[in-house]
Amino acid sequence: MKIWYQSFVDYENGASYWDALKAHLDIIKDPETTIDITGITPFDSYAHPIVEWRCAREMICNAVKAERQGYDAFVIGHFQDAGLYEARSVVDIPIISLGEVSMLYSCQLGQRSGLITINKRFIPWHLHQITKYGLDERVTGVHALSFEPGQILRAIGSDEKLAEVKDLFEAQVQPLVDDGVDVLIPAGGIPMLLFSQIKDHRVGDAPVINGIPIAVIMAEAAVKLHRLTGLGVSRVSDYIKAPDAVIEEFMTHPKGL
Repeated sequence: MKIWYQSFVDYENGASYWDALKAHLDIIKDPETTIDITGITPFDSYAHPIVEWRCAREMICNAVKAERQGYDAFVIGHFQDAGLYEARSVVDIPIISLGEVSMLYSCQLGQRSGLITINKRFIPWHLHQITKYGLDERVTGVHALSFEPGQILRAIGSDEKLAEVKDLFEAQVQPLVDDGVDVLIPAGGIPMLLFSQIKDHRVGDAPVINGIPIAVIMAEAAVKLHRLTGLGVSRVSDYIKAPDAVIEEFMTHPKGL
């Protein structure tokens, strides 16, 4: 099985993250699974919707490339899930995305989940995600730390900065736990990877989700289910397959003027 893992960070600007992510993925995956990480340049360095959509276009093109190159599944290792539905409408291989799969899995662990994002500018985006996935009654709050993506990146490989981010995270989410939120979701692949170093990470009795292994294991499961039963996405509404000519136009049209 071959899985394309799409990061929204490139190696040049996130080498420590990529190296730690590769080691984490090697632990998670089945022995016969190969996972290749691919980045985006310029990387997602600023918390803003326009950056999300710029990166989403490249991600969608990469999903098409992955299918054409024989990959069995495509994982979007970026919590905001920009372009997820569009990517599913142009390929037949399973696409699993970090934000969607983390929120859906959290519903099996508790009744009320809370998102903790790295920057308040992402809060409206996450609220749209929650509504899009039909989880308004299950994901009941979004709170923010004050970080840019690059600041969290610098905590990878540093015990001192890990402790600093952990303390800030737990101080931020304690009021959520006190208010009855029973599952906590760091809204980003970088903080999830950072906190993966903390086994059974909890704030009080509330588990802290690491969605990276969930995404990889669900991608492997989706491939196995497709091989066994042919199961794939519905082509009735949201994921109606675009015609080949339209996909080719998207792939070849200039990205900018």
